[in-house]
Amino acid sequence: MSKVLPALATLVLTAMFSVAHAQHSDKETKEDVQRHRAMAAAHEAAAKCLESGRKEDVCMKELQASCKGLAVGKYCGMKHAH
Repeated sequence: MSKVLPALATLVLTAMFSVAHAQHSDKETKEDVQRHRAMAAAHEAAAKCLESGRKEDVCMKELQASCKGLAVGKYCGMKHAH
């Protein structure tokens, strides 16, 4: 049983990555590129907000607003350690 669980986990992860890396149509690829650029712009604006001395919670609210419907999670598709 102890060898079955890691093997099963590996199988599940492999299947997930296979689905995630499925080929996209040209239209879907262009849409992905646009989303990545929009997320990058939102993160750049958040960085500039923080650099300006504004409070982190204000900058995060702006980031969340600019990413609404664009990325997964409240960190606009990206979270880092503090």
